[in-house]
Amino acid sequence: MDNAVIKNFVMEKKQIMPIEKGTVLAVAGPTASGKTALGVALARALGGEIISADSMQIYRGMDVGTAKITAEEARGIPHHLLDIRRPGENFSAADYQLLAREEIRRLLEAGKLPIFVGGTGLYLYAALYNYDFSQGENREESHKSRLIRAELEKEADSRGSRWLWEELKKVDAASAEKIHENDRKRLIRALEYHRLYGRPISRNREALTAPKLLYPTRFLGLFTQRQLLYRRIDRRVDQMLEQGLEAEVKALKNQGLTLNSQAGQAIGYKQMLEYFQGNTSYEEAVRRIKQESRRYAKRQLTWFGRNPDILWLDSQKLGDQAFVEGLIRDLRPANPPLS
Repeated sequence: MDNAVIKNFVMEKKQIMPIEKGTVLAVAGPTASGKTALGVALARALGGEIISADSMQIYRGMDVGTAKITAEEARGIPHHLLDIRRPGENFSAADYQLLAREEIRRLLEAGKLPIFVGGTGLYLYAALYNYDFSQGENREESHKSRLIRAELEKEADSRGSRWLWEELKKVDAASAEKIHENDRKRLIRALEYHRLYGRPISRNREALTAPKLLYPTRFLGLFTQRQLLYRRIDRRVDQMLEQGLEAEVKALKNQGLTLNSQAGQAIGYKQMLEYFQGNTSYEEAVRRIKQESRRYAKRQLTWFGRNPDILWLDSQKLGDQAFVEGLIRDLRPANPPLS
């Protein structure tokens, strides 16, 4: 996987096409690869605003554990689709798709460059590609979907995630093969989809093997050698703990955050909640946060690594000001200007 991605590194300027009117820019890659800082630098130089593509940064109060950008780090650049839900609320990729496309429309009409920044691949693809979630998000389907989800969550509470996985295997073996038996959220979503539409969600996802971009898009990916990335992730977790992750999760727990919620399954929050419940030690919780973060990064690299639209950049070069300035020159439109 690593070598295949390295071959796709952006090594020549001619590979980077300038931004044109109506273009969308996306910065993707694994956690701790430097997406946030690069997105801000590009937005400042190219007249852009950021649209977050992180499935957990949508939640208010989940700041430290999601490495949510601070006002100082944003440097005056507006960021959208952050803090739009309470931690107890569910939020789907279909919900994100509707909001993100509205942000694209609004920013383009205002003469701004929409810049997606984030590592939730499904969110990015839902916004930018012809990804079909339902043949129509009507109210009747939404109501039925909520009822099905509630029933599945009740079953999961009594029978466990393994039961969900076994049920999914019966109706959608392709999805069951790709989803870990403890990934409750994704298992419920896959079963919910099958019960709602009568077909496997894997057939929907097959569209991603040959997707069609809905907008002219410059898609940049940040690649970091595996061992260096893992060291960065471990340091980031240590920093989160120093910055008050434990206190943040405790405060959210007191406000009603539970392991049964979508937000409660987020890496860092899940392990801390289990620690508060006495199901694990503090040391074990920290070890598992680091382990699950590394596993998540590996899945992100695999997900994005299959996308031929992504031009890959070596994240180690982002500390080189000349490299970043060269990237900006290559992306900057000759004319007319964006704004």
